[in-house]
Amino acid sequence: MEYLEFELPIKELEEQLEKCQIIGQESDVDVTETCKKLEKKLADTKKEIYKNLTPWQRVQLSRHPNRPYTMDYIKALCGDSFLELHGDRNVKDDKAMVGGLGKIGDQSYMFIGQQKGYNTKTRQYRNFGMSNPEGYRKALRLMKSAEKFNIPIVTLIDTPGAYPGLEAEERGQGEAIARNILEMTRLKVPIIVLIIGEGASGGALGIGVGDKVLMLENTWYSVISPESCSSILWRSWEYKEQAADALKLTAKDMKKQKLVDDIIKEPLGGAHANREETFKTVSKAISTNYEELKKLSPEELVEKRMEKYLSMGVYKS
Repeated sequence: MEYLEFELPIKELEEQLEKCQIIGQESDVDVTETCKKLEKKLADTKKEIYKNLTPWQRVQLSRHPNRPYTMDYIKALCGDSFLELHGDRNVKDDKAMVGGLGKIGDQSYMFIGQQKGYNTKTRQYRNFGMSNPEGYRKALRLMKSAEKFNIPIVTLIDTPGAYPGLEAEERGQGEAIARNILEMTRLKVPIIVLIIGEGASGGALGIGVGDKVLMLENTWYSVISPESCSSILWRSWEYKEQAADALKLTAKDMKKQKLVDDIIKEPLGGAHANREETFKTVSKAISTNYEELKKLSPEELVEKRMEKYLSMGVYKS
């Protein structure tokens, strides 16, 4: 288990509890009362820490190495029913963008999302979750197929941004993302967007237009990462915590600004602390929102989606 800097008090108490339990097992000393006190202190410490997280600490949690990624969610939600589909039929198959057909219960969905790696080798293979233009074109191809066969779409966002390399720009990175945003506004099937980790810049928006946009509790969604914002405004990454606070990028901030529809609560300690509970909560959220959206006609879906995005950023004085 890996711990973030603000989680070190938890690590210390867990180690003390483990030592206490070992002493009880290996000797005749009764440590039951001591263990109970440590367990209570550990539970109270966890509640105190996770109840008062700063925006920067939530950013750190969204990047936790043990946090479930897109394929973890898809496998947990769909089991063996998932069929991955590849390629944009133009350049190649972008490994940072995954997609395919899967079922939750008896309902089929087209799942599309950014996938990160678990170690150095897979991170390079997945390009650190940063998609090239062909990734967005693959996503659009799958969305168009879903529309053709009247299958609802679920997108899972977890990216530090679209790949900013020269070759990506040469192949039309900006056009690919803009095309996706345009096409997603007028798709005639329900679209449910889930932000499961990092939601940075146009890289997230390329698969982020939906009828329902849901954020997990410890995720972030912003035009720029706190580090990049800090380097632009202060010429240094040292002010990333201030930048995270100023950007209003947490789920709570996004809901308050009416940029997302709902927040999915995570287990105490984050999504990685209890994966099974997280998967169940996400599965229920997808099914509940689809039940609501399937009552609308294709025309109503498109109209409501357009109204939703046109109203963003409009305030009455």
